[in-house]
Amino acid sequence: MFGRRERWQPEAVELHCLIVDDSRRFLQAASRLLELQGARIVGMATTGAEAVALTEELRPDVVLVDVGLREESGFDVAALLDGVPVIMISTQDGADLAQLVEASRAIGFLPKSGLSCAAIRDLLST
Repeated sequence: MFGRRERWQPEAVELHCLIVDDSRRFLQAASRLLELQGARIVGMATTGAEAVALTEELRPDVVLVDVGLREESGFDVAALLDGVPVIMISTQDGADLAQLVEASRAIGFLPKSGLSCAAIRDLLST
């Protein structure tokens, strides 16, 4: 329709996410949770190398990276993910990680217990 403007609603746009975590159980649970809330999980990675390759191939809107991967630091992995917003996730308390998150290229932190599409969108909009 010409002359009519709809208000843009970012929550109506599908959010494409890549999740990086060394726990396949968490990957599956987080994927199901976020998909039920309207996100599209375009990929899951368990290592930094997988995360880099999938980010380049799939071009997600956001990458969720676990702070503590088995052999790697999630912060080191985040530093390799150019051109995409990164949100650090962990079971650890955010207050304990605040300085590390602030010093990283991540746009923010979410506790795994607070993971949701709404929380991701809030961080992306700040």
